[in-house]
Amino acid sequence: MTHDARPALPYRPRRLRRTPALRALVSETRVDARELVLPAFVKEDLTEPAPIMSMPGVVQHSLDSLRREAVRVAEAGLGGLMLFGVPLERDAVGSGATDPDGILNVATAAVKAEVGDAVVVMTDVCLDEFTDHGHCGVLRADATVDNDATLDLYARMAVLQAERGADVVALSGMMDGQVEAVREALDDAGLTDTAVLAYAAKYASALYGPFRDAVESTLTGDRRTYQMDPANRREAQREVALDVVEGADIVMVKPASLYLDVLADVAAGSDVPVAAYQVSGELAMVEAAAAIGWIDRERTIAESLTSIKRAGADIIATYWALEAVENPQVRELL
Repeated sequence: MTHDARPALPYRPRRLRRTPALRALVSETRVDARELVLPAFVKEDLTEPAPIMSMPGVVQHSLDSLRREAVRVAEAGLGGLMLFGVPLERDAVGSGATDPDGILNVATAAVKAEVGDAVVVMTDVCLDEFTDHGHCGVLRADATVDNDATLDLYARMAVLQAERGADVVALSGMMDGQVEAVREALDDAGLTDTAVLAYAAKYASALYGPFRDAVESTLTGDRRTYQMDPANRREAQREVALDVVEGADIVMVKPASLYLDVLADVAAGSDVPVAAYQVSGELAMVEAAAAIGWIDRERTIAESLTSIKRAGADIIATYWALEAVENPQVRELL
């Protein structure tokens, strides 16, 4: 076709894709460091960081290395640090979670003393890391989770964590009524300024396997009686609505990447901030494929974070939070 025979195209969207500067100028979605939260694991009596084989680049921290990581998070300008504790001893009721000298409570105080208000310190309110059976609550004689007995322990956990300095207590157990129980306990203890993040739509996903390595989970069986069925989309709206009514300050969808439809639904209907958790299996799949050259690692990290933000997340918990700021190849794509 000659130049004169070219069709008249008054609309040429490619004009705005021509250069990196133009693409950046018209980008509809940007991921900011202040929206990112770094999950971190701290293990009792560890003297130096221990790599987690199924989560390349992620470690179990000692108290000292966790303090250093918290400073790094603050200096990078990240929004928050989410703490998970790994105790040496476990029992049927997760006593380490409600022990004032338990690893998660000690770590919370240490991090808060190190960074103060420079970083939002979030703590996990769940029993799975602390029970010898690996479930998120205490068990009845028939080995089913006792929802209401578990609520009492969550309330005690949350109060202890808040007293140690947690800015946000993150309720990940998916027990019915957990937000109300924790909010009432915090208020009764005079801890009215402590915020509650509810894992409102947490699915019984296959993508949690590496996390269980990280916390050395002893779980047998599964958590399908309390975590959500991956087939259900509308149910997430009900779970979120209940948590907001009970007092949740932030709601979360977990996992992120395979549940972008749910995330978009929640974001469209929520009048509180919405978080999404890019879970361990999401990291592991990308790292494994990148390691054998099947995908471009940095581009995939950036694209995955952008997709979560594009779907409506106000906050993204991701193991790549620091890399999104510190790695120029990732940063320039966000």
